[in-house]
Amino acid sequence: MPKSLFLFAVLYGGMTCIAGVLGNKQVALPGGLAVEAGIFAFLMLVVLSSAVAEIHGRIEANRLVRYGFVPLIVSMLLILVVLSLPAAPAMEAERLSSFQLVLGQSPRLMLAGIIAYGVSQWLNVGLFSALRGTGAGRLLWLRAAVASILSQIVDTLLFITIAFVGVFPIQDLLLGQALAKVVLSAVVVPPLIYLLVGWGRRLDARAGADAERA
Repeated sequence: MPKSLFLFAVLYGGMTCIAGVLGNKQVALPGGLAVEAGIFAFLMLVVLSSAVAEIHGRIEANRLVRYGFVPLIVSMLLILVVLSLPAAPAMEAERLSSFQLVLGQSPRLMLAGIIAYGVSQWLNVGLFSALRGTGAGRLLWLRAAVASILSQIVDTLLFITIAFVGVFPIQDLLLGQALAKVVLSAVVVPPLIYLLVGWGRRLDARAGADAERA
């Protein structure tokens, strides 16, 4: 396995697990926008899958997305197991309450996260790779921004609809989250993809040179 693919896959698995935990905090952005902090981990998933598609091709990137279900689902099941176990008597009530509050997601929220992850990441890889064969093929930043923006809009629509429709009105939440994700996708994702693609190619070139010397 190429060194870059191995390292990106390890980081990708970590991001799938931490996204749900980070999502418990709302972050204020410039311009009055607010977004749940899990978006930063999901944007890293977009960056990593796009970098893999750029260096190793669409097939490997889609395989990475499929394998990402493993740590995502295993971490959710492990959380459910831990939540069901009795707490030690010595554990402070305040700490236990905070733990339950942060990690006690409903099955509906978990299902929404799994579906939104799979569809949006598959869409991101597909769009990013498809644009490579168009006039935007040489413009890595443009392919990165377009694929990320569209996939994150779909992610927002799926997650919020599945998780909250019928619970409360979701129009304002949908609009605010989608706008924030569009801004972050346009500003943050392209430079990070350039950074990871460059780093990945250097890693593989160095590994190839070391193998030749050996």
